[in-house]
Amino acid sequence: MSLLSPADTRALAGRLGVTPVKSRGQNFLVDPNTVRRIVRLAGLAGSVPEDVLEIGPGLGSLTLGLLETGAHVTAVEVDPLLAQALAQTVADRQPGAADMLTVVTGDALRIPVPGEPRVLAANLPYNVAVPILLHLLQTVPGLRRGVVMVQAEVAHRLAAPPGGRVYGVPSAKLAWYASSKVAAPVPRTVFWPQPRVDSALLTWERRDPPAGDRRATFAVIDAAFAQRRKTLRAALARWAGSAAEAEQVLREAGVDPGLRGESLDVATFARIAAQRRRPADM
Repeated sequence: MSLLSPADTRALAGRLGVTPVKSRGQNFLVDPNTVRRIVRLAGLAGSVPEDVLEIGPGLGSLTLGLLETGAHVTAVEVDPLLAQALAQTVADRQPGAADMLTVVTGDALRIPVPGEPRVLAANLPYNVAVPILLHLLQTVPGLRRGVVMVQAEVAHRLAAPPGGRVYGVPSAKLAWYASSKVAAPVPRTVFWPQPRVDSALLTWERRDPPAGDRRATFAVIDAAFAQRRKTLRAALARWAGSAAEAEQVLREAGVDPGLRGESLDVATFARIAAQRRRPADM
């Protein structure tokens, strides 16, 4: 088998002198069946090879599964040792796929992604999963769909529709770029070392954003949820200049000032942002 088993993973880590680093969210995927599930959810079973972006490949468990489909994989790894070792792991276990792998050493939040990947497939570091996902959707517009492994709580928060307690800033901002859903829970036993939290797979598909300015809309979202227990009239007071001005903007946008941010979808946030900008643009 070209995929890494738990024993393979530990042996490879031992040869490299690698100890998982908690601050980097290094919980290595060691279950081939979970790898195959991610590949399937990413829609990589077709006959046409895809350009795939992987963040945090670690020891290469998921990378090998992606390459099995014939995909070209761009893998971004922040750990120089792991980045350097990845190409050799692929050459050893899938020599025919070695030229289909591009390894980039660096922080996914800071470096440009080469090429034009269309699919994101990643076991994201849990401590920075939301910033990485939103950053990639903003800076790599060619990404059309993806599947990411994240903390279960975060997955449900990202995919939450308006109206619930878990709906918030991540939910609304992701909805600007894509539709999403929690595809499957992931047991802790598929990782080494086992994390102390549950995990889940989140799938997403890009869609056209609502009419409006992204930065302005995100500023409204941030303001609305900074004090989520307050009504929009109160929560947006500082953003608008005063509670009275916030109420005026909301009413002109067709939004009840007595509502809370958790009841609004991203298109409504965009409408509020556009209404606030309108006087300055005239």
